[in-house]
Amino acid sequence: MSLTKEHGILVVDDDHSMRVMLIEYLSGHGYQADGAATAAAAVTAVATKNYDLVLLDLGLPDGDGVELARRWREESPISIIYITGRNEEADLVMGLGLAADDYITKPFSLREVLARMRAVMRRANPQAQAQMPMTRGKHPRAYHFAGWTLNLNTRRLLAPDQRDVALTNAEFNLLVVFLSTPGRIISREKLLESTRAFDDIYDRAIDVQILRLRRKLEADPKHPTLLRTERGAGYFLDAEIETRWA
Repeated sequence: MSLTKEHGILVVDDDHSMRVMLIEYLSGHGYQADGAATAAAAVTAVATKNYDLVLLDLGLPDGDGVELARRWREESPISIIYITGRNEEADLVMGLGLAADDYITKPFSLREVLARMRAVMRRANPQAQAQMPMTRGKHPRAYHFAGWTLNLNTRRLLAPDQRDVALTNAEFNLLVVFLSTPGRIISREKLLESTRAFDDIYDRAIDVQILRLRRKLEADPKHPTLLRTERGAGYFLDAEIETRWA
């Protein structure tokens, strides 16, 4: 799926020339792009219009970009890409683990921005049904594992205590890959391929998504018992999986 005019993009950056440059570039490629110079303006924009993706500068004059991203992440599945001048990888990875889908470090090329946006939007629209195995002409309707239930039609994840646990589109897609290949160790490269993120330059995107998924599935994410790591090989879901067919 590619970005088209029905997909709104919000550019949040207090640098006027940077903001205008990005808006003009995206508009010139047929995308509907708006701008906001402050955190307050960005909050108002997201509250009044349906945006699919936000390009978010971390250094806003009236608020912290990470806190802003965390707030949006709790309220909706909106995709977020950080724009930052910070070079410390640990800081960037921490931010991604908390809220964003990717980051771009200044200075950057406009073509890179476009490529990153397309990769994130593909992860947000996984078309998971098309990737699922069939049995006697039927498609999986739900997966049940370790007390959890993932309904593929409603995209709802139900916890063992019957709580609804919200998943981003990327998290949903990743979980479907594990559930549809029970007992298999899946390499990072295979996960990137399965989630259709081949051209994402950020090689650790899958690691970040795994971390975020563990925070929702595991009682102790630092010592996972469900979504486990096979050192040097990849990841696997350590649970018996019951497939419920449509």
